[in-house]
Amino acid sequence: MKAYLLTLIANPDLEEALVDWLLRYEARYGFTSSRVDGHSSRLEGLSLAEQVAGRRRLVRFQMCVDEQELAFLLERLKLDFANSGIQYWVAPVIASGLVD
Repeated sequence: MKAYLLTLIANPDLEEALVDWLLRYEARYGFTSSRVDGHSSRLEGLSLAEQVAGRRRLVRFQMCVDEQELAFLLERLKLDFANSGIQYWVAPVIASGLVD
């Protein structure tokens, strides 16, 4: 079965809602989250402080899922977080495992 890495990037004010949402829908595999800085030359939507700093604080979620789970999660994400500005991308996973 093919595996995919799903990455979500969101504003920090959505962090708790996304954690709850992923715990509800993604408990089978689990996920990771981290705070990241986003950099872009586009200034719309940035506060003055973010424009001066040249970065925007964001939160990133990553999870490894199978093809069926991926389709389900993206469908639910688009319904449950419509117009939220969450960015996502999908990449194939070449290998995964657990080192004991």
